[in-house]
Amino acid sequence: MIQRQTIQLRETVSGHDPSASPVATLIVLHGLGTDSRDFAPLVRELDLSAAGPVRFVFPDAPLRNVSIHAEGPLRAWYDPRPVAARSGALSTQDEEGLRASCAVVQALIDREAARGMPPGHVVLLGFSQGAVMALMAGLRAPQRLAGLVVLSGYLPLQGATETEASVANRDVPIFMAHGREDGVVVPARAEGSRTMLQSLGYDVAWHDYAMGHEVCPEEIQDLNGWLSVLLSPWHV
Repeated sequence: MIQRQTIQLRETVSGHDPSASPVATLIVLHGLGTDSRDFAPLVRELDLSAAGPVRFVFPDAPLRNVSIHAEGPLRAWYDPRPVAARSGALSTQDEEGLRASCAVVQALIDREAARGMPPGHVVLLGFSQGAVMALMAGLRAPQRLAGLVVLSGYLPLQGATETEASVANRDVPIFMAHGREDGVVVPARAEGSRTMLQSLGYDVAWHDYAMGHEVCPEEIQDLNGWLSVLLSPWHV
């Protein structure tokens, strides 16, 4: 049950000129039990100056009760039911929560378009649950996006992906990164998601690292390089 529907946002723009207009937007989706502050330091870690000023949008997931936490509601994009977390069985996934949050992410894309940022200059980036939502919403977005970044996540509702994926994003670039010792989203689940995406023809840049369910400096470095190439055509 969702306890609060209002989605709060934090925003910042990279670069030192406050009058400069952003050339791209990164919508950054946090993981279970954290909030929009969790990945705010990412702005300082990434050097996207080759592209120009980049807007970072950090939304808070709604508060909801989740099956694996009895002490009260957490910020969560969906209920990470324990059987689904291990087996990936489609019948155990919180489809209602996933689809509701997918609509929230799409609304954020539309919000960017309404203030002048073309969807083709928008990247969805998420960690863990946020990565799941970036992948789910990005593949279904009716507008062509710039790219999707999936950090320690997986592909949800796999059986519906091929039929529900938008034609506009059939060739969207995807950066997937995972820890080889991840005990939360086991590597086999992420690898299976990568294999399925590739079988459907998606362009997946896969990276794995000697880490758990976390982010490491080498990963940030690889992501920085990938984003710099992705965003460089919009340098002004």
